[in-house]
Amino acid sequence: MDAGGKDGTIRKMCQGVNPQGVRVTSFKKPSSEDQAHDFLWRNHKAVPSKGMIAIFNHSHYEDVLVARVHDIVPESVWRPRCELINQFEQHLILTGTTVLKFFLHISKKEQKERFQDRLDDPDKHWKFDVDDLKKKSAFWDDYQHAFEDMLNLCTRDMAPWYVIPSDQKWYRNVAIMRVLNHTLQTMNPQYPESDDLSGFVID
Repeated sequence: MDAGGKDGTIRKMCQGVNPQGVRVTSFKKPSSEDQAHDFLWRNHKAVPSKGMIAIFNHSHYEDVLVARVHDIVPESVWRPRCELINQFEQHLILTGTTVLKFFLHISKKEQKERFQDRLDDPDKHWKFDVDDLKKKSAFWDDYQHAFEDMLNLCTRDMAPWYVIPSDQKWYRNVAIMRVLNHTLQTMNPQYPESDDLSGFVID
């Protein structure tokens, strides 16, 4: 959701993480090159290599949300995409990638206040987009229906959605950190093996 706190969440989650191992990809409006390929092409390019962390700010789910609400494609196109997304994520998981999906849910009142805050603070003007008001206010109910279908159709045991109440930023951060902490404990990542450096001295 716009103003849900995606950027702030990413900053918070990446504190203390070596930036060499993380890549954040923000998916904006598809380019002409993107549109010349299947809808998952640009997302697949951003999938992390082994040992790396990739964060998607927005994602392939835009193609069953924005594309649906604004009639960019008909239901006969966006609905089958849900199953293609499930297969895409299953493929990633079966080939060694851990997939976590967080939906930052805020109330209509909180979203309005955050938009107003962007207007009132000159340092946040760059974050304000008039289209946000047009799209999210006028189509609030349509987006809620689209979100509900997305969560129902694209939640699988292998890759569930975590719906995070995000009106309170501190609660949002705690809830996500608990999921990340549990996941990392389960994965039990280890430092890669290195050469034997015993007795090596730097002059």
